[in-house]
Amino acid sequence: MIIAPKTRGFICTTAHPEGCAANVQAQIDYVKSQPALTDGPKKVLVIGSSTGYGLASRIVPAFGNGAATIGVFFEKPGTERKTGSAGWYNSVAFEAAAKEAGLYAKSFNGDAFSNDMKAEVIETIKADLGEVDCIVYSLASPRRTDPTDGETYKSVLKPIGAPYSQKNLNTDTGEVDSVSIEPCTEEEIAQTVKVMGGEDWELWLNALNEAGVLADGFTTVAYSYIGPELTFPIYTNGTIGKAKEHLEGSAAAMNEKFGAGTAFVSVNKALVTQASSAIPVVPLYISLLYKVMKEAGNHEGCIEQIQRLFTDHLANGGEPTLDEKKRIRIDDWEMQESIQSAVGDAWEKITTENLSELSDFSGYKTEFLKLFGFGLEGVDYEADTDPERLLPSQS
Repeated sequence: MIIAPKTRGFICTTAHPEGCAANVQAQIDYVKSQPALTDGPKKVLVIGSSTGYGLASRIVPAFGNGAATIGVFFEKPGTERKTGSAGWYNSVAFEAAAKEAGLYAKSFNGDAFSNDMKAEVIETIKADLGEVDCIVYSLASPRRTDPTDGETYKSVLKPIGAPYSQKNLNTDTGEVDSVSIEPCTEEEIAQTVKVMGGEDWELWLNALNEAGVLADGFTTVAYSYIGPELTFPIYTNGTIGKAKEHLEGSAAAMNEKFGAGTAFVSVNKALVTQASSAIPVVPLYISLLYKVMKEAGNHEGCIEQIQRLFTDHLANGGEPTLDEKKRIRIDDWEMQESIQSAVGDAWEKITTENLSELSDFSGYKTEFLKLFGFGLEGVDYEADTDPERLLPSQS
């Protein structure tokens, strides 16, 4: 079939296999263009490995350090009549590239929150690798079924205590409008923490530990975001912020259990991802941020961010540099005073009429479509393509 983008709100309902492969290859090429990592992890488990930061967290240790990788995700394979999800095609492309490079790569598609998935991954680690020395936790899910009580919990993006109104960008129409969100209930906070807090991260590490597959001196890292004050009510001080606080508590608990310097939370930059596109206010902020950081010459995408994370904090014989709350901060360039001041000035002035002048909304749209394999150089989008693709490790 000929596959074209079909967007609806903050999602694209189609994905292009060759385009996704080109996107993955571009990230691999970037990593290979950088100095090789030294003293980095060699057996890496990435939980939530198919898109965005999780995908980059598989590419960097594999192609920057020759690491064996196992990826866990929940994606939709293509059929004869319907395209699969972008994450599925990304994972197929990553595995194919790893195989061609002589690197071990195996992927698991299913519910990462379940005990069955943990057991299946552990058995593979035992059989193929013996142990893992780095575990990256990069899940972003709207719901989670707790394996202990069988209850399904749902996360919400809401402020706490008072309604929140702010400028917003309708990414379908390109109009700058406003959004108003009612405050959450205590039950919604609790449910969001259950889904997006650190509970499942800890369950994974405990299961790996009990199975005896954690290498001596292993490290684990989970991803978070803080952002600017204008998004605090909907993010840092909202329901998601409570979940991120729980995530940091989980890191502290694991450092207590497994030893200091074992578990880290990395605060990453705001980027166009499938997750960030769903958050009110954030697409407008990202469009402004991209313009400012590109003009300043310090803009990074997912692969550049994770390359810097491993280069400066998780490899090359150094110790992670932490802030006062013991977090790694690779959002440091985003949060520079000069960058935030420029974004804040533009935020005050932004309207539908000057959107293209003051922001990089065109860049936002380009990056959004790239997430689904569209707009990549060298891909013939007029050609017939087969939406059915198998993971090399399963074919």
